[in-house]
Amino acid sequence: MARDLVTHLARFAGALRAGGIRVGLSDEVDGVSALTLVDIADRGEVLSALRTAFKIRPPDRGAFEALFDRFWGGEGPRPIRRERRTSGLPGAPRATTLLWGGDGNADRGGGEPEPGSGEAPGYSPELLLRRRPFEECSPEDLAALEPLLRRLARRLATRRSRRLVPARGRGHPDLRRSFRRAVGTGGELLALARRDRALEWPRLVVLCDTSGSMDPFSRFLLAFVLSVKRAARRTELFAFNTALTRLTPWLSPGQVGRTLERLAAGVPDWSGGTRIGESLAQFAAEYLESTVGAGTAVLILSDGLDRGDTALLTAAMRAIHARARMLIWLNPLLADPRYEPTARGMQAALPFVDHFCPAHNLESLERLIPLLGV
Repeated sequence: MARDLVTHLARFAGALRAGGIRVGLSDEVDGVSALTLVDIADRGEVLSALRTAFKIRPPDRGAFEALFDRFWGGEGPRPIRRERRTSGLPGAPRATTLLWGGDGNADRGGGEPEPGSGEAPGYSPELLLRRRPFEECSPEDLAALEPLLRRLARRLATRRSRRLVPARGRGHPDLRRSFRRAVGTGGELLALARRDRALEWPRLVVLCDTSGSMDPFSRFLLAFVLSVKRAARRTELFAFNTALTRLTPWLSPGQVGRTLERLAAGVPDWSGGTRIGESLAQFAAEYLESTVGAGTAVLILSDGLDRGDTALLTAAMRAIHARARMLIWLNPLLADPRYEPTARGMQAALPFVDHFCPAHNLESLERLIPLLGV
C-alpha cells in the first residue's frame, strides 16, 4: 500500500508540473513525509499536507485543488447534502480516488489497468470490507469488522483538540513559559517549555432506531456504537422503535456479536414498528437534561421512516438541538443518490439537524471523525 501511495503521489506531482505548477523532487519527498504525519483517511488533512509540502502559491491553488480532486477525489459528510457517487446503486464507490474510493486510474484517463502490471493501487480485503454495504454483510463479516470498529473508535476517542496545553518532551516550544522558568534560574534558559494539542474525550449521546426497516443496518451501527462506548466512556446509548430504551446499563465487556444478541432479545419490539416522534419526546422529557450539555454531540441513527405525530418529533428535535453542541442524523438510505428525504418524519427533523450523513458502511462512519472532533 505504501509503495502504491508513493507511485500515486509521483503521478500527482507530474500532473501538477504538466499543468504549470512548479513541484520539485524534494517537494515530492516532503509530500511523502507529510502524509506519514496526518490521517490519510481524512481528505482535508491530506489536502492541507500536500499543499504545504508542495509549497503551492496562492495563484496556483485553484489548479492544485482541481487536480487534487481528480487524483484524490471524494468528499466527506456535508451539512444537509447527499454524497455524490458513481452509480445509482446503494453503497456504490465514490468517484476516482486512491484513499477514498475509485479505481486509481484518474491519471490515465480512466483506462483499465492490465492484470498484474502493478501500475494502479490495488484493493485490499480490508478496504473491500470497509466499503461493503451493511445490508450485504453476513454475521462472519461482523466478526471481521470488529477489529476495524475498535480501531475507528480509538481514533475517535483519542482525537486531539486545537487547544494547546503544557506538555513534556515533544510539542511546540512555549517561549513565554520558558522565559518565566528562566527567572528562577537567574535568567539562564536551561530548557524549553513545550505545549501540545490537548487530548479531550468526546461526549456522545447515540439514539439508534431498531425498527424493522432499520434491521439490515442497526446491528452494524450498534456494533460501531458499542466500540465507541468502550473507547470513549462518556457515551450514552439508547434504542428506540415504538418506545425508548436506555441501553447504557446493559453494556458489558465481551464480544460485540454476543452483546448485540442480548440486546436484540431484551429490547422491546426489536425489528418491529417505529414511533420516532414519541421516542424522541420521551428522551427529551426523561434524559435530555441529565445526558446532554453544551459539549455533547447527539447522533440519531435512523432512516426517518415514521408515520407518527410530526408535532412531537419537531418539538423533541428543537429541544435536543437547543441543548446539544451538535446534532448529527445518520441515515443509511442517504447512500443512494436517488434518495430524497420526503418522508414526513425526516422533513420534520431536518431543520434541526446540523449534519445529515450516510451510514451504510464502515467507510461512511469513518468520515464522522472530523465532525465529532472536539
